[in-house]
Amino acid sequence: MPMKLYVGDVVELKKPHPCGGRTWEILRTGIDFRIKCLTCGHSVMLPRTRLEKGVKRVVKSAIAPEQGE
Repeated sequence: MPMKLYVGDVVELKKPHPCGGRTWEILRTGIDFRIKCLTCGHSVMLPRTRLEKGVKRVVKSAIAPEQGE
C-alpha cells in the first residue's frame, strides 16, 4: 500500500542532497513526485517507489490528522 504523502508535506530522506540538506517539500504527487530541497531550492522529479524507499520520516504534514486515525 502506498504511503500517504500530500502536497505541502515536508519529508526527511535517508541520503542527503549534495548541498547537505535532507529535508524536502513535496510539490506534486501522483505516479511521479516533484520535491524541492529546503536547503538549496533545487527541484527534482522522482517515481513514487523511489521516493517511498528514501523517506526516513515525515517532518511536517500538510493536513491535520483526522479524528480516530
